[in-house]
Amino acid sequence: MYSSDIKINNSLNTSKVQQLVDAIMQLISTDDVQVGDLLPSVNQLNRDLGLSRDTVFKAYKELIRRGMIESTPTKGYYVASENNRIFLLLDSYSPFKDVLYDSFVKTLGKDYHVDLAFHHYNFRIFETVILNSIGKYNMYVIMNFNNEKISDVLRKIDPKKLLILDWGKYKDENFSYVCQDFGSAPYACLEEAKHLLKKYKVLYYYYPDDSVHPDTTYNYFQRFCNENEIKYSLLKELKEDIVEEGSAFFIFRQKDLVDVLKYIKVKKLKMGKEVGVLAYNDAPLLEVIENGITCISTDFVEMGKKAAGFIKSKEKTEVVIPTKLILRGSL
Repeated sequence: MYSSDIKINNSLNTSKVQQLVDAIMQLISTDDVQVGDLLPSVNQLNRDLGLSRDTVFKAYKELIRRGMIESTPTKGYYVASENNRIFLLLDSYSPFKDVLYDSFVKTLGKDYHVDLAFHHYNFRIFETVILNSIGKYNMYVIMNFNNEKISDVLRKIDPKKLLILDWGKYKDENFSYVCQDFGSAPYACLEEAKHLLKKYKVLYYYYPDDSVHPDTTYNYFQRFCNENEIKYSLLKELKEDIVEEGSAFFIFRQKDLVDVLKYIKVKKLKMGKEVGVLAYNDAPLLEVIENGITCISTDFVEMGKKAAGFIKSKEKTEVVIPTKLILRGSL
C-alpha cells in the first residue's frame, strides 16, 4: 500500500482522522491488499499527504483497535486481517428478523463483524445510511425499499459485494439475491389450507394503510378466494364488531395479530372453531399462543444461512427460499 493510494479531501466536514481510517479500510477490502502488506509510515503520510503526525497516530490507533492492522518496532504498521466487516440493513424489527439475524451471524462465525441497521421504510434513512456505509464494508446485505424495483442508491455499491435480501429476484437486474416468493408460494399454502378456510363465512385480508407487504400476495389471495368461492374482504381498520363467529383473518404484522387476539379474547370466541387466524411469517411466540397460530412462512433460518454463504463464497447467488404452511390450532 502506498501513500498515493490514500485520498484525503480537505473540503469535507469529516475529520482527517476518520477519512484516513475509512480510506485505509476501503483499500484493505480490495483484492489488491493482502494480509501482511505494509502501510505507509507515519513520517511518509506526514510528508506526502500533509497530515500531522498526531492525525496519523490516531487513525492507526483506531485501526489497531478494530483489529485491522498491527505494528511492531521492526516492521512498522501492516495489515493484520481481511476487512470482514459486513453491513446488514433490514427493513424493520419483527420477531422473525431475530431468527434471520441469529442464523446469519452464527453461520458466518467469529471472524466476521456484522453491523446491523434498520431503514423502517423511510427512504431518506434508507438512502443516507447506505451512502454513509459505502467504502466502510467489504460486503453488503440489504433488504430493498420495495419489492418492485431496485432503488437507485444500491447501484452505487459494487454488485459483486451486494446481496438483496428477502425482497428480490428483480427482472433484468444483475444483483445477487436470497428472497422469498410473495405470489405463487403463499397461493399454494392457501390451497393447502383450503379445507380449513372454507368453514368460515368470510375471510378478511387484514392490511392497514401503513402496511408494506407486497401487493402480489393480495392478488394471489383474491385469485384463491374467487376460484374456491370463498367470501373475502380487504380489511383496512379493525373494529370489535368485525371479530365475530364465522370470521377468519389473514394477518401480516405482529401488532395487528395482537389486536385481533385481544378481541377474540374479549368476545370469548374459540379460535380454530368459531373464529380463524392465519398469520404471515413464523416466530417462536406463534407456537405457544393458545393452541398455536397457523402461519404461512419462509424458512428464515435457511435464509440467514444462504445469505452467509454468499458472504463467504463471494459467488453470484440467486436463491428463492421455499415458503410453507405451518398448521396449528388457530384455523
